[in-house]
Formats: sequence, structure tokens, C-alpha cells
Amino acid sequence: MADMQHDYDLVVVGSGAAGLSAAVTAAYQGLEVAVVEKSETLGGATAWSGGWMWTPLNPLAKAAGIDEDPETVRTYLRHELGERYDPAKIDAFLDAAPRMVAFFHEKTALRFADGNAIADIHGDTPGAGTGGRSVIAAPFDARELDRRTLSKLRKTMPETAFLGMPIQAGPDLMAFLTVTRSFKSFLHVTKRFTRHLYDLARYGRAMQLVNGVALVGRLAKAADDLGVETRVSSPAKRLITEPDGCVGGVVVETPDGEITLTARRGVVLAAGGFPWDTGRRRELFPRTPTGEEHWPLPPPSASGDGLRLGESAGGEVDTSLYSPVAWAPVSLVPYRDGRVGHFPHIIDRGKPGLIGVLSNGRRFVNEAGGYYDYVDAMVKAVPGGEEVCSWLVCTHRFQRRYGIGITRPAPLPFKHWIKKGYLKRGRTLAELAQACGIDPDGLAASVADYNRHAARGEDPEFGRGATPYNRKNGDPSHGPNPCVAPLDQGPFYAVKVVPGCFGTFAGLKTNEHAQVLDGDDTPIPGLYAAGTDMASIMGGFYPAGGINLGPAMTFGHIAGLHAAGQRHETASALSDSGSPTPGETA
Repeated sequence: MADMQHDYDLVVVGSGAAGLSAAVTAAYQGLEVAVVEKSETLGGATAWSGGWMWTPLNPLAKAAGIDEDPETVRTYLRHELGERYDPAKIDAFLDAAPRMVAFFHEKTALRFADGNAIADIHGDTPGAGTGGRSVIAAPFDARELDRRTLSKLRKTMPETAFLGMPIQAGPDLMAFLTVTRSFKSFLHVTKRFTRHLYDLARYGRAMQLVNGVALVGRLAKAADDLGVETRVSSPAKRLITEPDGCVGGVVVETPDGEITLTARRGVVLAAGGFPWDTGRRRELFPRTPTGEEHWPLPPPSASGDGLRLGESAGGEVDTSLYSPVAWAPVSLVPYRDGRVGHFPHIIDRGKPGLIGVLSNGRRFVNEAGGYYDYVDAMVKAVPGGEEVCSWLVCTHRFQRRYGIGITRPAPLPFKHWIKKGYLKRGRTLAELAQACGIDPDGLAASVADYNRHAARGEDPEFGRGATPYNRKNGDPSHGPNPCVAPLDQGPFYAVKVVPGCFGTFAGLKTNEHAQVLDGDDTPIPGLYAAGTDMASIMGGFYPAGGINLGPAMTFGHIAGLHAAGQRHETASALSDSGSPTPGETA
């Protein structure tokens, strides 16, 4: 029988980027920390993400000579967020984000690689960055983890991996896309895949980690190094509130029964928001009358536990955001065992030779733009009463060169996806329209209009390829526009796209210290929220890739410092040659 009570300084609910950031930060300051995770694996939605973090003014960018004025970033956010711009929280984020990066990069097992070539999504907005505002976890060899932690580490999302092997956007992905056209790419892919097969045989999983699972792996290693206790299959059931209103712990359900974890410095809620809470989806999501008309990308364990715990202690969920959900376009992948997977359409939409159309056959958005923007436009464009969906349409040449959705490019086979009904095919546009239920005249008119301009690399209707973000998602080897090519030769293919999400924006109201606020906007003592349990500081907008994970890591770090009674470490302290030992203040 397990002990019924365990005492800690800080208890963190959730093991994604936000929760592990808070745990590692607090443990480094000398606190005794426990992380409890509802699922049987660590990592949450972070492990299934691309892993990019929007962290303007970060030290990796500065080291590369990108030294921005903070006011330029504020200008961009003021224009993007409008009346939902919160100066206190934005200032806290811009102040802490570079220090968070420096702390983890210099003091823990987490190492970052720069995103200095990645532009903000809306390049025509004043203050938009053309690079230097993003970081990602450096690739990680999971052999550095002890066996116990490795056994708890979530694997990469199957739809975005190749036989379980995660592939990172950039040179790694480009090598896989050009494996049949470049000897250098062939060597890279051969080396990666051979190593992966060896790891599968010996460890039963990928061990060369990139993207979000590399971030979780490195954070888990940092947590282990600092003595953080991690408990999986241990959902938090209720908070312990003292007579004075201070949150002092949490009751957790474990395989051995309920236990009480006391928390002298408080509890951090970082359980992943509510993408799988159908009741709250029905209440807050547009065009979701039953709560079921939505296909989230996070794991099912992200079902609103953190929000309910916060509300039970007097916290309130902020529903005033522009959007309660971080939209993502997904296609539904049918598996042999009856499961349905969710494939995120992030890369394919920007490549030349593809358009997105509604059931009327008409285009409705710049397909090479942001994933959030694609779904936002789709939701608004589909008439009421109709199913919210669209179709990505491409040529045979496109499919063999880039792949579309779950169907992989040459030399991998793809016709089994036609048999399963995932990929629709037509020798002509009219045949394709009939297979999809698209208006054939509308589709023919859209393709004809698009092709007339695409032959010159132009898209006057939606400006596809006009921004650095667009062009980064295109094919640099294709000109004159890396995002535009005609759909001029059949057979044609299409994949149905429906609304999904990377997570939720609506969350608990907090202040700039990540403290949860009550109905009077007063901090609830001992209660913090970070990640998607915290209302997005972006006000329900999506100005850049990584605006979920960047603030999640940052406000997790802020929460850990605040719980430890520390202010942010200064930049000069972090650059000192002497590294403080865990428990000391830098």
C-alpha cells in the first residue's frame, strides 16, 4: 500500500513544456518538486508538437548578430493583438523569454538550436520579424536518459513520423523530400533510417529525437538531474485549500489508490488545456454545436483537468479572447484497426502546385499562410448549416514530389490510401470533383483562374508566396515563386481537411507572475497556471509559429521562480563564467 501523504515544496500538474519548465526552474532554486501526469507517459501535447518556441530577443539570435529593439516586437504584437494586447503580461514575456532560454541553455540538459531563418507569419504587419525570434530543442540522444525515465517518455505522434522516426522541418525534412533526386539526401536518409532500425530492434522506439519529443526528453533529463520526482498514471483529482484560501497541495489518484501531495510553495497547473473536453468545446468553440465537430492534435489526456482544478479554488476561465482555440487544419487518417488518426497539414500547403477549395470549388485563403489562418478562414467561409471542411487539391507530380497529408512522396507507395478513401483521385478535375462531392464547375473555374496566373508565378487573388513566411514553406528550388505552380496535368488528387487544433487559448486568468486570479483579479495564494491552462497572452490570435510553446516555457519558468521566492536572474548573472550549483541563486 502506498504512503497516503508525501510532502514537497512545489507540485506541478502536467508534464509538457510548461510543467517541466516550472519544475526544473524551481528545483534548480533548491525546491523539492514533484510532477504528476494523468497519462502513462510524459510529454503531453509538447511531445507531439513541432517543438518550436517563439522567444524574441533570445541570446542565440543575438549571438548571430540579430539584436532587435524590444519595441519592434511590441509594435508587431500591438498590431496583431489590437485591443487584446496586455502590456503587463507581454512585457513580462519579453523580459523573461530570453532569460529563460539562457537559463536552460547554460544551466541544464536542455540545449537549443536557433530559428534565425524563420519569419513571423504576417510579414506585412508593422514590426514583423524575418528571423531570430524562434528556438527549438537541439536533437537529443535518448540514451542519455535512465531506463525508468525513458520508459515513461511519450513517442512521437505517429502521423508525423516515418515508422516511428521523428523528422525535423528544415534540412532533415528536405533530405527526405529529395531522397530520389540528390545523392547527398540519399546518404542522409540512409544513415538516419539505418540508425532508426537499429534503435527499433534494440529499444523498441526512436532514440534520435527531434522536435517536441526532443524538448521533452531534454527537460526530463534536466528534471532527473535535479531530483524532480515524476509520477505518471496519476491524475490530479482535487486541490487542497487551506482555511486562509492558500492552495497547499493536491490529491492524486494512483494505481495504488489516492494519495495527498502537500506543496509548501504551491501548485502549478499545466495540464494541457481543454482540447478533449467536449462540454467546454461545445460551450466555447464556433461551429461546434455538439462538441464533437472537432479533431484535436494533443493527446486525449488534455481534457480540461487543470481548468476545473483552478475553478474549484476560485479561479476563472477567460473566454474574452478572439478565439478560444489554436486552430490547425487536419485530415482524418483511417487505420486498419478502426482508429482514426489526425494529420496536421503544416508543410504541404505551402508547396507549389496545390490549392485549397470549399465544396463549392472556390478558393478561400492563401494556402501557404499560417495553419491557424487557414482554419479561421475556412470556418468563416463555409455557410451555416454545412459541414466545415475543405479540400486540398494537387496533381500527380505534386504528390510524388512532396506528398500530401499522410501520403508520402516517391519512392514510397501511396495507392493504398486511395483504397482506404483517404486520398481521392480523378483522371480529370470533373472526376475528382465527383469523388469528393465538390461542385465541378466551381472547381474547374478556380483551377483555370489560378493556372492563368500561376504560369507566371503569380497569385493576385490571395498573394500566395508574397511573404517570407510563405516562401519558407515553399520549395526554394522552384521559381519564380516557391509557392506557386499550375495544376495543369492529371491525374488529380485531393485530401479532405477539417478543423483541428494544436491546443486551446481560453484558460485561467493569471497575472504577469503566472499566479491564478480570482473573480476580483486577486492572486490565489499558492496557485499558478502555465501553458494552455493559462489564458493565452496572445489574446486568441496566432502571430507566429511557436506562440504556444514559447510562452509556455517562459511562464513555467516565471512560475517556478516566483514559487521559489526569486526574481528573474539577470542577463549578466547568466553570462558569468561561474555556474551556481542547484539551490543557489545565480
